[in-house]
Amino acid sequence: MAHKPLRQTLFGIELVDVNTNMNGTSQAGLQRLRYQLGGGLLVAIALPYMMVWLAQGQHPLSAYDTQALAGGAFGLVFGVWLFRGLTSFPGVEASSNIISSFGMSFALVAATFLIGRYEYSRLLLLSTFILSLLWFYLLMFVGQRRLRQRIGVIPIGPVAPLFAIDQIDWVEMSDADDDVSSLNAIAVDLRRDLPNKWDRRVADYALSGLPVYHFKHLLESLTGRVELEHLSENSFGTLGPSTAWLKIKELIDRIIAAVALVPLIPLFLIVAILIRFDSKGPAFFRQERVGYQGETFTVIKFRTMRIDMNSNGAALDEAMTQENDPRITKLGSFLRRSRIDELPQVLNVLLGQMSWIGPRPEAAVLSAHYEKKIPFYRYRHIVLPGISGWAQVSQGHVTDVDDVREKLHYDFYYIKNFSPWLDLLIVAKTIRTMLTGYGSK
Repeated sequence: MAHKPLRQTLFGIELVDVNTNMNGTSQAGLQRLRYQLGGGLLVAIALPYMMVWLAQGQHPLSAYDTQALAGGAFGLVFGVWLFRGLTSFPGVEASSNIISSFGMSFALVAATFLIGRYEYSRLLLLSTFILSLLWFYLLMFVGQRRLRQRIGVIPIGPVAPLFAIDQIDWVEMSDADDDVSSLNAIAVDLRRDLPNKWDRRVADYALSGLPVYHFKHLLESLTGRVELEHLSENSFGTLGPSTAWLKIKELIDRIIAAVALVPLIPLFLIVAILIRFDSKGPAFFRQERVGYQGETFTVIKFRTMRIDMNSNGAALDEAMTQENDPRITKLGSFLRRSRIDELPQVLNVLLGQMSWIGPRPEAAVLSAHYEKKIPFYRYRHIVLPGISGWAQVSQGHVTDVDDVREKLHYDFYYIKNFSPWLDLLIVAKTIRTMLTGYGSK
């Protein structure tokens, strides 16, 4: 039976529900739209309205507040439409599309107010934007945990890794005439020459509105990793990331670092004093690490380990932090879990040696060791290293060669999908990491 896309009208705009793959039925798609739009209007528009109304002593809202809420409502509706139109792949891509969709819709609202010289409450409009993002991330978090997708897999080519992903109900398709009415999507190796019968069926699936995914792209979106079998081109068809975003990102990084450094200086002094009282040695730790384009630089962190003046260990072993490493001090353990030990790297960002977001820079001795063991390892130096990164929020700190090879899968995913939207997603995950201590050693 042919799979028909759900079509409905939202304020005169025809929507195609590409997200019926969340649970596979048109009715469920309608229900999801009610949650997305109805819940969003309640959380992002009605809630701020009530707060302002109560704060003003239950008096009617001013024209500034009313225009901000009206703009927020339009931004929410347009953002929902963009999100449902942009989102096709489940997983990481869907998460990053939340930020890009609502970022564009609310930017359009702000631009309209600016061009039309309309007066509005900037704080109220910003609140509706943030609440819209929070609502959609909450829906996605709950949806990924409670709703499972059914994806058919055409078993031709190296598609076996898909079946190892638990969050999806995979259905192996044995014949081109198999019933697909219960499936949310089809996964297939689109770079392989398929038998004629399968070629025609894959075209029929796409024409009927059933999403057809290239298995490799689907695997990357679900896992947030890029395999190391070869260097993967990005969406521009090159190995290098977007030069424009590289330059803009570096400028933004330096401005934020300069602004952040002022309030951080008192914190640096307090932490430095506590470290000196906690154990002998300097408050700061300096180490040569490999950065952008393979150039070395000196990274600055708070010292979290005891200094053994009589150590005769190998430089490689001393550069590795082991699980429950006995060199870590009590205060150092807290600084590592909370990631406070990383804060002095703001100076590296200000100097243009690091970014806020990017692959973590490795010690020069470790980097040389991994380059001998892991193919394409040097490719991670094609972007500025970061204080936080996709591998850190997804995997945590690792040193074993096999674990580093897996970590590189995440680094390559970041480089391949290098964009402001992925950076913002990493920022959100970094906040979670700082609150939970995930991945620290």
